[in-house]
Amino acid sequence: MYKAPINDLNFVINKIIDLKEINKLQGFEEISDDLISQVLVEAGKISNILAESNYEGDHISSKRNEDGSVTTPPGFKESYKALGEGGWTSLEAKEEFGGQQMPTIISAAVNEMWHSANMSLALCHLLTQGLIYALQKSASKVQQDLFIPPLVEGRWTGTMNLTEPQAGTDLASIKTKAVKEGDHYRISGQKIYITYGEHDMSENIIHLVLARTPDAPEGVKGISVFIVPKFNLSEDGKLKEQNDVTCLSIEKKLGVKGSPTAVLQFGEKNGAIGYLVGEENQGLQIMFEMMNHARFAVGVQGLSISERAFQQAVQYANDRVQGIPIEKSKGDPIIHHPDVLRMLAVMKSEIEAMRALSIYGGFSMDMANLTEADKEFWTERSSLLVPIIKGWLTERSLEITSQAIQVHGGMGFIEETGVAQHFRDARILPIYEGTTAIQANDLVFRKTIRDQGKSVNLLFAEMLKELENYKNSENKIVNKSAVTMMEAVSISKETVDHLIASSNDQKKSAVSGVNYLMLMGYLCGGWMMSRSASKAAQEIANANKSNDFLEAKLVSSDIFMTHLLPKIKSLAESIVKGDESILAMKPEWLNQ
Repeated sequence: MYKAPINDLNFVINKIIDLKEINKLQGFEEISDDLISQVLVEAGKISNILAESNYEGDHISSKRNEDGSVTTPPGFKESYKALGEGGWTSLEAKEEFGGQQMPTIISAAVNEMWHSANMSLALCHLLTQGLIYALQKSASKVQQDLFIPPLVEGRWTGTMNLTEPQAGTDLASIKTKAVKEGDHYRISGQKIYITYGEHDMSENIIHLVLARTPDAPEGVKGISVFIVPKFNLSEDGKLKEQNDVTCLSIEKKLGVKGSPTAVLQFGEKNGAIGYLVGEENQGLQIMFEMMNHARFAVGVQGLSISERAFQQAVQYANDRVQGIPIEKSKGDPIIHHPDVLRMLAVMKSEIEAMRALSIYGGFSMDMANLTEADKEFWTERSSLLVPIIKGWLTERSLEITSQAIQVHGGMGFIEETGVAQHFRDARILPIYEGTTAIQANDLVFRKTIRDQGKSVNLLFAEMLKELENYKNSENKIVNKSAVTMMEAVSISKETVDHLIASSNDQKKSAVSGVNYLMLMGYLCGGWMMSRSASKAAQEIANANKSNDFLEAKLVSSDIFMTHLLPKIKSLAESIVKGDESILAMKPEWLNQ
């Protein structure tokens, strides 16, 4: 059974970030710790509803019917309806469209809980929120008024249509066509991997589709983006006949099986009616706004599935009796075995770092979007963090969910326990919305080399300034963590210097990219854990009494510094010394 981590989320939001800064932003003046706590408690209750259909979703899956319609697993339709009726689908949207206009720090926390409860179902909400975000930024006023309110109410849902059979990461190769016809366009082409491209959970599905007009320039400069509804609309927004959009098939997948991943054919007959968003040939930038929102959300998914697997492993370790733990009695559960304790303790520490980094990332996005003062700083900071959050959190979810299976022993390999589902569900996360290599290329080329390390060195300087204060703490763990972190920052800075110095050879930069991303993930996670330890120590000192939650925070920070932060040294060595050895390997030798 999943239990929403309300206490830890409240700790991060109230202690790790500066909530008072959020209150300075227009529209967020009333965001208080009490309000946030109430929202998290209620969202936790909703997560229990979502969790009820998670196991069935994995075993029953979504099914395509002969007429091309899709039936989602039992409980999915009812759960999504409950989200809409409860106002949860309106969390991020602007008030003018019926939304609650909550900051990203709240939506990130809520999304963590929901994706832990039922990732397959929560994916529909993730994509719909991304579509609302993109339309709010780039659609015309008429389009916004027509399409956004039903999405906010949960009556309609949204999708993102980029990939084609011949065009995955290489969007320059897309062939879907858009021919102008009066006030709309006729769209024809095939899109694959369309999450919730067809389903029975909403009245209408709004597809955001990349396509080319007949006279568009070659490559990515000739891409436009279109709104293509499943059902066409009258001027007053009422549903009319079905658009020329057909679900050809639903993919059979390793994980997230409850989520229908569709192959969609646009324009099988006369062409699907679509509406241009923005201007022709400006589609990639508009779609990227939705993609960037989704990449951050997928990073949160990595945290979510890690937390779910961890909770199940802890529960199993508390129940399972096997052997006699050292210095314990017959009948004591396996959680007392030192190695099981090691696995679970390291998992807990890393998950807490991931959670703090995701909320800090959301805070950076809020500050970048909504404040004029220091806007450039927060835009750069959030831009730097998104690929790290997406890449590090999702890659680490693979190890954490695997370790959860390890705690279960042989029973973890058996589907009956359900823990294997989390491992399978996690596997897509480092792939969709841009693979880890794509995030790494973004980080190393655009976010580091392009500005000669300005943004990342600014981050290092902020870390060191904080750590200087922590180094003087009377608490031994806080002091030790600060010293360890300062060494890690120094190693990271030397690594950045190497990347910039060798940047004239793009192959070297690219081959080191993923290692660099992971290094930055561990460093940022360690930074968050240093903050966590400092705040926990202050709270204990102020209360002048012990507190299990806060004492555990201190120990978790110490574990991160001793078991996870040392990975920075090995990653740095691979980056500085290992690029040439990889590039020396000839592709044909791999076949021998």
